[in-house]
Amino acid sequence: MHNGPRSQWLPNAEIAFQRMLAAIDAARVSVRLEMYIYASGVPGDLFRAVLAAAASRRVRVEVLVDGFGSRPLSEDYWRPVREAGGEVRVFNPLSLDRFVIRDHRKMLLIDDRVAFVGGFNIAPEYLGDGVTRGWFDFGLELQGPVAAALGASFAVLFEHHDFVHPRLGRWRHTAVRRALRCHEREQVLATGPGLGRNVFHRRLLQDLARARSVEIVAAYFVPGLGLRRALRRVVRQGGTVRLLLAGRSDVPLVQTAGRAFFGGLLRAGVVIDEYQPQVLHAKLAIVDDVVFVGSANLDARSLAINYEVMVRIEDRRLAAEGRALLAAARQHAVPVKERQHGLWLRLRETWARFLLTTVDPWLARRQLRRLV
Repeated sequence: MHNGPRSQWLPNAEIAFQRMLAAIDAARVSVRLEMYIYASGVPGDLFRAVLAAAASRRVRVEVLVDGFGSRPLSEDYWRPVREAGGEVRVFNPLSLDRFVIRDHRKMLLIDDRVAFVGGFNIAPEYLGDGVTRGWFDFGLELQGPVAAALGASFAVLFEHHDFVHPRLGRWRHTAVRRALRCHEREQVLATGPGLGRNVFHRRLLQDLARARSVEIVAAYFVPGLGLRRALRRVVRQGGTVRLLLAGRSDVPLVQTAGRAFFGGLLRAGVVIDEYQPQVLHAKLAIVDDVVFVGSANLDARSLAINYEVMVRIEDRRLAAEGRALLAAARQHAVPVKERQHGLWLRLRETWARFLLTTVDPWLARRQLRRLV
């Protein structure tokens, strides 16, 4: 498990699940799993079995699932893990006065030495190669100090899983508020309410300011003004920007809102492709030799409401391999062309954009003010 490069791509969730299960089976000290959506069935039941087996051999097992994303699980689903000695917690259990804020992060940490990050949840819809079946998603397997840094981030949300304020205020004084630099070329970017200004968004904009080649994959793409300006600036200064977005989406409202921005980006010279065979759920940005991978989408919910985690890695090899993966994916995408939209479609796009960029953040801020 510890041989080979410090980081390697997981080109689809099915391969990722195989690697993750093997890593849990080989764990000696600790297993920490954090998931927004954890569903029963395949592969969830298999993960539960190996987690219970790890706990039974006295490996410290900690599981954190989101109260909304994993709400279909029965109350006794995790009994085998708990009876074996593992600890399972639910982040922000459902309540009408705080249901908007969610833990959208997805990661697995083994012995604080190996980490798996990406966009994939543990659910049946991810099984497959992302082309012939299963949602299109990918991630990274990482080794070294980055795993320990992710572990520090995990520990804070695990401790505050009940999301009872005013403890939120104390988070402002923890290391999680900042980017956790775990190596000269690696950073963990943890974001969410109480953790300060969104460090992922800020770092992405900083990298875009001097970029020559930009590739972004986003399941949900509703860019703010700052990001739109940064992408247009790259093209204006002679660089290239290519977006790979969802042709098929599990959240049509977000897709509709995002398409409201296509015209301006296309006129600026940004290339947009939409992936066709399956639902696209990946979250990735490659800016020159810098790679961003993790749970965050480029929309208001990820950037201003949810708890998210991204890893930023400066690595020419990793960036080149990522671009090769995207080139292969574009064989299954169609280019977006600028076209005239009728009044009804423009109204739908405007309404969807208003809901996602104004109403949703307003509701989140309102609930937070009541809790702090």
